Amino acid sequence: MIARITGNLISKDPSNVVIDVHGVGYRAFIPLSSFYGLPDTGHQVSLHIHTHVREDAILLYGFLTQREKELFLALTSVSGIGPKVALAVISGLPAEELADAIARGDQKKISTIPGVGPKTAARVVLELKDKVAALGATNTGPCETFAPSRQRDEAVSALVNLGYKKNMAEDAVKKVCASGGEDMVLEALIKEALKTLSKR
Repeated sequence: MIARITGNLISKDPSNVVIDVHGVGYRAFIPLSSFYGLPDTGHQVSLHIHTHVREDAILLYGFLTQREKELFLALTSVSGIGPKVALAVISGLPAEELADAIARGDQKKISTIPGVGPKTAARVVLELKDKVAALGATNTGPCETFAPSRQRDEAVSALVNLGYKKNMAEDAVKKVCASGGEDMVLEALIKEALKTLSKR
């Protein structure tokens, strides 16, 4: 079973990527949050992978962060939710915001995601509230004050996976957090850090 892929990014669009690993191209379906954090084609990228085996196909689902993958797997454990719907849910809300909504039982917010109705939202909350709590669900907030250690570590890890040196990644994340004022979920923090790095 494939759990992680690191290689050159050959192509990307909001729904999937193709990564070349020693001459073999692997296609992985991704959430929008991961798409926004991808480097340009031709650069190295590393994705956490879930291998989904069906009778007629073996499908790969990729995520820039372990957090996204954990939420994806939790969602697919809910009755009536398959990989495609789980990916749509993660694409509809940033990982930390989604986890927080589940932990608080905010069915209304979850049901605003395209393709997720009130009944599905209710099942997600009912079946995942305890699981998300066990994963250490958090609410969104400024990256300086909200889960600072884990939030920054995950952002730095994602940037390193994209090919940046750790010290550069750490500096970029610190600069974004130091700017203050904005509520930053993990994906937004990564995007802003990438902007900072691109200016160097």
